Amino acid sequence: MKSKLSSIGGLVYSTDAGRMCPDCRQPVAQCICKQAAKTVPAGDGVVRVSRETKGRGGKAVTLVKGVALEADALTALGKQLKASCGTGGTVKDGVIEIQGDHVEKVMAALRAKGHVVKRAGG
Repeated sequence: MKSKLSSIGGLVYSTDAGRMCPDCRQPVAQCICKQAAKTVPAGDGVVRVSRETKGRGGKAVTLVKGVALEADALTALGKQLKASCGTGGTVKDGVIEIQGDHVEKVMAALRAKGHVVKRAGG
């Protein structure tokens, strides 16, 4: 029974510190996971925009990589890009995915916001 509990995540609540973070095993108030998630990924300062169809049933998706923004700002930028293209999309692992082939529109929108943009891929 103990091995099953430890595989779930271990200590959840402590009478000494209250709620515990399952990842770093620190009290939630002192959690270091939140700080690590807020760090901006280091890059070369160039935003790369590409088109991809792999694993998507032949449908094209515009990918935006290398934007040096925090998670909240990246989500907001993704929302603005989706609205300017008039389509859907998502933000996963620091990459903005826009449904459809909108490379030129996305590059123009990012340049207007002051980013250095480069087309990646074919």
